[in-house]
Amino acid sequence: MIDGADCRMGDLEGWLTPAQQALIHERDWLRMLAPRACGGAELPLPEAVHLEQAIAAQDGSIGWVVTLCAGAGWFAGFLAPERAREIMATPKVCVAGSGAPTGYADRDGDGFRVAGRWDYASGAPMATHFTLNAVLRERGQVLLDDAGRPRIRAFIVPARHVTVEATWRSIGLRASASHSYRNDAWVPADHGFTIAPEAATSHGPLYRFPFMPLAFVTLGANLLGMAQHFLALARPLLAARRHPATGLTVIELPAVAAKLAAVTQAIDTSQREFYVALDAAWAAAVAGADVDTATLQAVSLEMVEICRQAVDAIYPFCGLQAAHGDSDINRVWRDFHTATQHAMLVPAD
Repeated sequence: MIDGADCRMGDLEGWLTPAQQALIHERDWLRMLAPRACGGAELPLPEAVHLEQAIAAQDGSIGWVVTLCAGAGWFAGFLAPERAREIMATPKVCVAGSGAPTGYADRDGDGFRVAGRWDYASGAPMATHFTLNAVLRERGQVLLDDAGRPRIRAFIVPARHVTVEATWRSIGLRASASHSYRNDAWVPADHGFTIAPEAATSHGPLYRFPFMPLAFVTLGANLLGMAQHFLALARPLLAARRHPATGLTVIELPAVAAKLAAVTQAIDTSQREFYVALDAAWAAAVAGADVDTATLQAVSLEMVEICRQAVDAIYPFCGLQAAHGDSDINRVWRDFHTATQHAMLVPAD
């Protein structure tokens, strides 16, 4: 159980409390997707997604940090095995990172000089390593793929090479400390890796699962957990507020009761469809078949949109307590709406 007072303190201070960080390491959540061969749990993906939803349903920032950093730990399945073992054996290992290719990797002897600046590294203050994507260059020239596009490669670098810049000033997920970071250092070639099933160095089904659908389902589960947390906090507020004209509590007003029932049912239905699709995709990966990426993306985005509509439908009835920056429901509301702005979750129209 995550302590509510710690959640409020983390939100106020802009970073997870020592007790929250200790809990994350005690439960070994950050290695849940790393290969067993290098000390990870290598959880089946549906089990990991259920866990991430449950954590986010208690605190959005903790859920976000665990999801993003455990997701970066999954990359150990694509590293050279000896390098993966070395990294995952780091005391209190935490891999943070960013996906945008906003730096360069210049070939330099047996390795690369990787330099640039990257944004939105959730969990940055506790990271022992950072992942990043960089455009490959040789002798100052950008290397191109067969289609004429810049070649991009992922790298992992020790935190000692990184300078974290305290740039995270969002209204929500404050305790995720999703700061920017800079790197300018030489790294051996085996710090680079390719995120694709055919490039996996660990051969379980978790590493045959494509990256994009994995990202959609793990992020979607966080939004689901936060929306459910919001509704759980909203119900007692609706039951306590009285409508001035009728004397009824807000939750007794037929229109509000119907709206609450409708959004709850919509979320429950969407959740069932989400996990049916995820279970089917996982079964395909276990069997060595193709994962239905399009379906997983569609059900994940549909579920996020249903959660967004539910939160926005109920918030206006919650009263000033929901607008008070120190209240739990306001924190959850802020966390939820900040998470919806992730580049992968922004509506197409």
